[in-house]
Amino acid sequence: MTNHSYEIEIKSLLGNKDAAEALKQKMKAADSAFIEHGSHKQLNHYFIGGNLKDLAAKLDSHLPDDKKTLLADIASKARDFSVRTRWADGTVLVVVKASVDDTTSSNGTARLEWESPVTITMEELDALVLSAGFTYQAKWSREREDFSYKGANVSIDKNAGYGYLAEFEMIADNPEAADQTKQQLRDMMAELGVEELPQDRLARMFDYYNANWAEYYGTDKIFNIE
Repeated sequence: MTNHSYEIEIKSLLGNKDAAEALKQKMKAADSAFIEHGSHKQLNHYFIGGNLKDLAAKLDSHLPDDKKTLLADIASKARDFSVRTRWADGTVLVVVKASVDDTTSSNGTARLEWESPVTITMEELDALVLSAGFTYQAKWSREREDFSYKGANVSIDKNAGYGYLAEFEMIADNPEAADQTKQQLRDMMAELGVEELPQDRLARMFDYYNANWAEYYGTDKIFNIE
């Protein structure tokens, strides 16, 4: 039996640095066990097309056995999935996300997630993904701060194109718990006075960035899509 983790995540568009700082102070005041885990920079490369089984074969020699088993299980049953590579302060990872609700694998509120560090460069990893039939969708850059707040993982990102964005996340080991966990996160966000970013607006933002990513990648430029 394979043991997957399910990422239950809801986003909020904060917009500017002042709003991000205000959220941080509210969390700190409302939770005596609040933890700041620090900040780091990330590069994320998104891919489309391709075949997960082919990708699993290409990555075989770069993954530990437990990661191979989990990836093979996802590849055997995933219908909607997204593949990305990531550089995070010197660590290179390959990431696969598959949807477990009626949202997308790229931005959904409940996703099966798999990731594994590799000991090759991001350029070498990208080449393996491309050789499995994938093509680049977009390249993203962000600065991220991570926090623990009332049992949730909270990230505040400064994203190229998007500006400041908060992500509230809990991990479940059962997809049947997705709706209950999402409600917990929404209640938490309501207490903090932050609004959920609607999936349709997020999809429009995502599409716009993908069509114009070269203008924003690695910069502080932002856009506003309603």
